[in-house]
Amino acid sequence: MDHFDPQAFRSVHDSGEQVISVHMNPGKPIMQDGCWPDDFTDPPFQISGKVPWAKDAWYLSTRPSFTLDPLFHAGTYYVQEASGLFLAFALKQVADLSGKLNVLDLCAAPGGKSTLIQSLISAESLLVSNEVIKSRVPVLYQNITKWGGANGFVSNNDPAHFKQLPGFFDLVIIDAPCSGSGLFRKDPQAADGWSLESVNLCSQRQRRILTDAWDTLKENGFLIYSTCSYSKEENEDIVDGIFQQFNCVSVPLTPDPAWHIIETCSEHAGALGYRFYPDKIRGEGFFLSVIQKKEPVGAITTVRSNLRVTYAKQNPERISKTAVKQLGNWIDAGSFHYVAAGEGIHALQPGLADDFIQLKKALYLKKAGIRLGKEGENDWIPDHELALADILNEKPSRLDLEKPDALRFLRGESFEKGAGEKGWHQIRYRNHGLGWVKMLDKRINNYYPKSWRIRI
Repeated sequence: MDHFDPQAFRSVHDSGEQVISVHMNPGKPIMQDGCWPDDFTDPPFQISGKVPWAKDAWYLSTRPSFTLDPLFHAGTYYVQEASGLFLAFALKQVADLSGKLNVLDLCAAPGGKSTLIQSLISAESLLVSNEVIKSRVPVLYQNITKWGGANGFVSNNDPAHFKQLPGFFDLVIIDAPCSGSGLFRKDPQAADGWSLESVNLCSQRQRRILTDAWDTLKENGFLIYSTCSYSKEENEDIVDGIFQQFNCVSVPLTPDPAWHIIETCSEHAGALGYRFYPDKIRGEGFFLSVIQKKEPVGAITTVRSNLRVTYAKQNPERISKTAVKQLGNWIDAGSFHYVAAGEGIHALQPGLADDFIQLKKALYLKKAGIRLGKEGENDWIPDHELALADILNEKPSRLDLEKPDALRFLRGESFEKGAGEKGWHQIRYRNHGLGWVKMLDKRINNYYPKSWRIRI
C-alpha cells in the first residue's frame, strides 16, 4: 500500500471525470485499427485512445446512447470498464489460448468478462458463464447470445454445484461480488451503501465462493480472482486464505511499468496481486491475482440439489433427417454437432459433445452453443440466436436496414422498407444480424424478442 497517494486519490474522485471504454467483437468487425469505414458518416462513438492491456479495446471521447445504436444490439462491441479488461492480459500470460481450454466464468453477469474471454479463446474451447442470482441470468444470456459464438454455455448454479465437475476446468475466473469501493468515481451513489459491515460480509461470501470452486479446477489449472474493491480484506486477505487451505502457487504477471499498475504481496503467503488506482491509470479501482493449483483432483463430491436440467435425457446426436435437410438450407450442416433440446436444436462446436453431456448432468443450463430453431412443417423455423450467430449460408434472405428502420425493428415496430418475397428474412444493420421478420401477403411479422425490445 506504499504507493497509495491519498491526495491524488481524492482529487480524481472529486473531478467527476468519467472514463468510458469498449472492447470490440473480433467475430463481428466494424472498425479497422480504431478507425471507422469512410462510408460511415454517423458512427456511434469516437475513439480517444487505446486501452493498453487489451487488444481491440478502446477509450471513448464521450458516452453516447448505446441503446440507440443498432451495432450495440448486434453484438459488435461491449461497453466495459477499462481496468477490468486487464483480464485479457492475464489470460494471455498464463494460458495457451490457441488450444482447447475449458473455462468457467463463475460470477459472470452481466457478461462483460465472458464476452472478453470468448474473444480470446479458440473456437474449439468451452466457456461456461455462470450466474447464481436468477434475476441476473437473462442479461447474461442476452449478452452471450449477441456475441454469437458456438462454444458458449450459460448456467444458473450455486458455486457449490461445480463440485460435481471435479477437475473439469483449465481456467476458473472469479470476478467476485464485492463492496464496490473501486467504482465510487463511476457511481458516486454507491458510496452511500458502503460500510465495514458490507466489506466483512463480502469477504465471507468470497471465501465460500473460492472454496466451493476449487475442486472444479484441474491440477496445474489457473484461478484468476478479481474484485472492484480497494479493501485488503476482500483482496490480499482472500488470496492468503486460499494458500492456507490449498496447495497452490502465486503466478506473477509482467505489466508494462508505464501502465502504473501496482503490484502487491499478501501478508502471509506473499502472493502477488495487481491493483488499479484511478489517479494512476485511466480506469476505475480494480484488483486481480492469479493462482495455480498444485494438488491432484479429488473424488467427486455429491452435492444435493433440486436443479432442473433443461435438456431432454436422450441421445444428443439424434435429430430427424427432415431437420437435417431443412437446416441445410440455412447453415453448413456438416460444421457442427447437434443437440436436441425439447423441440429445438442447438449447434455446438464438434469437440464439445462430451463436455455437454457432463455439464447437463450437473448444471441447470440456460444456453448451450447456438439455438438454431426447430423443424417446421415445410421449412425451418429459425431461433433468434441464429440471427445473431453469423453462421448463415447464402440461402436465407437478408434485409439490410438504415438506422431509423433498424431502431423501429428493435422497438418491435413496423418499418418502411419491405421485401417482395414471402418467408423469413434476417434483419441486418451494416451487414450484422439483428433478428428475424416473416413476410406475409399483407404484413410483416416482427420476431424480435419482446423482452429485448428497446423502450426509447
